Amino acid sequence: MIDAFFVAGTDTDVGKTVSSKAILDALNMKGLNTAAYKPVAAGSEDKGEGVQNSDAIHLRSAANVELSYEEVNPYALLLPSSPHIAAEAEGVVIDYSVLSQGLAALKAKSDVVLVEGAGGWRVPVSKDDCLSTWVKQEKLPVVLVVGIKLGCLSHAMLTAEAIQHDGLEIIGWVANRVNPGTEHYAEIIAMLEDKMPAPKLGEIPYMPSVKRKNMGKYINLDVLES
Repeated sequence: MIDAFFVAGTDTDVGKTVSSKAILDALNMKGLNTAAYKPVAAGSEDKGEGVQNSDAIHLRSAANVELSYEEVNPYALLLPSSPHIAAEAEGVVIDYSVLSQGLAALKAKSDVVLVEGAGGWRVPVSKDDCLSTWVKQEKLPVVLVVGIKLGCLSHAMLTAEAIQHDGLEIIGWVANRVNPGTEHYAEIIAMLEDKMPAPKLGEIPYMPSVKRKNMGKYINLDVLES
């Protein structure tokens, strides 16, 4: 079994956290000890327990290994913007060694670590570098989340090409219906099934809240073992 993998999105707001929760639910149902990792998160808030990000909070609750918030999200940035802008505003330098140490610690505590990205594949964490550089450094296999909407076919194929160009393996993809009114849904899914270089792990129906429980039913992890 893979001990860690990276969840990438074709863009921001495509449902990475919803999909990650569904995958964690499916892994939990298999009896695995799961940990979630959100290395960098922008758009965080301080509600009296320190600066925390809502996506990281949801991931922490979905995994079944008990972890501190800081273990799940070492860089919680305030501005709801690109991480490089948020980091610069706070005078923060995102250190890849910190991210790697955090990942290694979670691997030691679990059977599998789900690592969720921020934004799209080439999201910058500084003026000179992107989070994908660290993912390449760690040689993490990738699950790609496609937000099903107009334009997603191009975004999905371009992102898949970029991931493969970086020398990483795409082990699966998830279709997340972000717009219930999207026309030609079946045709879009059929095209993605034909063009994506990995199996479809599942389709998540439109849901307005990430708080929904028991989402593992939408994910089929058996395709990873076939």
